[in-house]
Amino acid sequence: MSLGLKKIMAGKESPQHSGMEQAKARVLFEQGAIFLLLDFPEGSEFGIDNYSWTVGPNFKGIKMIPPGIHFIYYSSVNADHRDTSPRSGFFYNFSSKEIVVRRWNLQMEDIDPTEISEEQVSSYSENKKDLDKFLGPYPYERYKHWVSLSNHITESTLSTLQPDCGFIYAVAQFQSVGSTSGSRRAEAAARGANTGAGEPDPQGLPELHTVAGTSIKFSDVPRKRFPVGSSPSDITKYSLDSSHALQVILDQRYSTDINGILGEIQFAFLCFLIGQNYDAFEQWKKLVNLLCTSEDAILKNPSTYLLFITLLHFQIREIPTDFFVDIVTSNNFLVATLHELFQNIGSEGVEERLVKKGDSFRKHLTEKFGWDFMLEPDEFAPVVVGS
Repeated sequence: MSLGLKKIMAGKESPQHSGMEQAKARVLFEQGAIFLLLDFPEGSEFGIDNYSWTVGPNFKGIKMIPPGIHFIYYSSVNADHRDTSPRSGFFYNFSSKEIVVRRWNLQMEDIDPTEISEEQVSSYSENKKDLDKFLGPYPYERYKHWVSLSNHITESTLSTLQPDCGFIYAVAQFQSVGSTSGSRRAEAAARGANTGAGEPDPQGLPELHTVAGTSIKFSDVPRKRFPVGSSPSDITKYSLDSSHALQVILDQRYSTDINGILGEIQFAFLCFLIGQNYDAFEQWKKLVNLLCTSEDAILKNPSTYLLFITLLHFQIREIPTDFFVDIVTSNNFLVATLHELFQNIGSEGVEERLVKKGDSFRKHLTEKFGWDFMLEPDEFAPVVVGS
């Protein structure tokens, strides 16, 4: 029985799905997790990690999911108007052999928040083999790529950053002032419709507030970069070196564990790249800039910066070239920020392993994109070799 799955990969063209050896398939079937999404509309998009499908009439979910943290996302199609909703999703830490069951609510056009009973989950577990023909296999050939983009995200990262509602939305969820509906999508308000709840502004539009519990709980990057009571020389130092601001975040959110912030950088990047959440892109830029401009932190935490460079390498590799040039390098952000990183890594006293890795990364970016980090970047445009 065909599921009618059409492969779409987030970020790049879909690879050919290679035949999996029977032995490996059996192991993954027995040990892997299952995610069931019942009553999901035909023609909608469903994805896990950096791989998605347009689903057919027989689709009920995904099987053979490797244990660990994954990102489930979806974009439904309205049966009457064939409108496609903005993408929504959530991170979930799957256990081996776990079966997670969710049901689609046609009225909400979203996953139903009502809990599935243990008895229902048990019944699906007992009929696992009968469900097999309705389940698409996890795209195992893409699993290593997913790990390279998410290996610093932990259960603690999820509990710290995920919205209280548990869902990541591509479009901010709004409701009119005075509205008590509290719907997750709050569609009328999001579309700017005047529902009569709350007074309109002078242009006749309703006053909208973000629905409580729908915002990602990102770390606040301090605007004040220097400690209270700093001398003029320290104010100058910490205006150029972001190490104090970085330490404030570590003290507040990560119990001084600098590696914890790597998980937030990956979380923000994936919420942007796959979850299509623009606020996450802004947070990613802030945190990348923070680490790149923290000279003292580089000297004190060389092992973390070795991981940071690897993290950036995989992130940059996953972004489509045209998108990367148009969006990520707008206003010369990444070129200027990485210029600061390479300058700081080249400072006296930096561990030799980090110096070598930084030099290798710099040469790789120059060869791939033509950026020359040896020159001071122009204020507005990327520096291109030979330009």
